[in-house]
Amino acid sequence: MIRIATEADVPAILAVYAPYILDTTITFEYEVPTQAEFLARFRAITARYPWLVWEADGEILGYAHGSAPFERAAFRWSCEASVYLRPDARGRGIGKKLCTALEKLLAAQGHRLCYAIITSDNSASLAFHRKMGYTVTAELPGCGWKFGRWLGVTWVEKTLNFVYFPSDFPVDWPVLRQDYQKISEILR
Repeated sequence: MIRIATEADVPAILAVYAPYILDTTITFEYEVPTQAEFLARFRAITARYPWLVWEADGEILGYAHGSAPFERAAFRWSCEASVYLRPDARGRGIGKKLCTALEKLLAAQGHRLCYAIITSDNSASLAFHRKMGYTVTAELPGCGWKFGRWLGVTWVEKTLNFVYFPSDFPVDWPVLRQDYQKISEILR
């Protein structure tokens, strides 16, 4: 059910994400990216981080990917996790399985901390992340404007690795992806 996303999945992934842009405050994006723009985003993210999909009966029901919450070199041991599901896929444990697999891959890359940035009034996502072992580290009230109102965000954090003295930066996704055995074990 969980597999590594490919460029061919981009239209289906965008179809999962678009309603979140158009109909919710879960993302602060205003406009749905074109497929070309989303493909460029996919390529930029997968140059450093894993992107997974949950597929059932040939349909993408959800996805999860890592990304960089900060750009400076000293933050390279930190990552951000994003998980999105189709409405009909919620409540079936898919989000938990995608998030768990993503966290294992991010840990295998060498990331120390994983963040999620959640719209403060998204109580379902806040509860989900608490159950997944995340703790609230920051709240930024009224920092985003969407659908005619000010919205805050809550940053949550989870420790993936206890790295005290790193010898090198985390490995980029294309390097880890070459370890087929490790990837297969994680995605089981």
